[in-house]
Amino acid sequence: MCNSKKVYVLDTGTMKMDKNYMISMHNPASIHNPNPPSEFVEFPVYAVLIDHPEGKILFDTGCNPDGMGKEGRWPEGVQSLFPAFQSEECYLINRLEQLKVSPKDIKYVVASHLHLDHAGCLELFTNAEIIVHDSELTNVMKAFAITRDMGAYIWGDVMAWIKSELRWRTIKPNEKEVPLVDGIKIINFGPGHAYGMLGLHIDLPGHGNVLIASDALYTSESLGPPVKPPGILYDSVGYHATVERIREYAARTNAEIWFGHDANQFETMIKSTDGYYE
Repeated sequence: MCNSKKVYVLDTGTMKMDKNYMISMHNPASIHNPNPPSEFVEFPVYAVLIDHPEGKILFDTGCNPDGMGKEGRWPEGVQSLFPAFQSEECYLINRLEQLKVSPKDIKYVVASHLHLDHAGCLELFTNAEIIVHDSELTNVMKAFAITRDMGAYIWGDVMAWIKSELRWRTIKPNEKEVPLVDGIKIINFGPGHAYGMLGLHIDLPGHGNVLIASDALYTSESLGPPVKPPGILYDSVGYHATVERIREYAARTNAEIWFGHDANQFETMIKSTDGYYE
């Protein structure tokens, strides 16, 4: 096992949305409370950099800095429902620069899925192998060819990937656990929140094992029990199966789960500006 890797948590800003998108039907109406208030919650958006002897690995890339605003890449309706907030220091390229890392230094980018807050900066990594679930890439490219209204996927992001001539590698549905480098495995979560989700298992002798779940589990509340699916959902049966698999896998490997957007957990994490995990 490789004992010399360093894992950096990159704070790339926050987003807001109705909590019903995060936890579906979290506060349903009833005869006693026919008009419960909605909650517009703020949550972290982050990426993970792994400095490994076999090459630098990036998990997710956050939002594109040009997403918001009148001339923004994101459609007006998306900006209204899912506004992003980033100071310049939170831009992914600047977080990397703080660690003296350039996009050209990244060997692998593992995209958990291709939603706007996870794949927004993929275009920067023209030297890297971009690893994504096969079903995710296939369906997103189909949507791109048909319509500009792609929901949580951004037409302008896809256009940027094409112009940048990114080098893709896909994980097929039957590839459940794929070794990437010594001590790191790609975990195929399959369909659920998106067409196809990927996670990452990292052996960390000092801190303990980590399972990055991304939006396969938004928060610890999602994990339950009972399992609480999000409002943004492609496959409800697949989602529940994935959550139970994560629960079993984390117990079997004694791994800490890193949730996709858990504000409470994120507050306790060591950020790249303060240190790293090893």
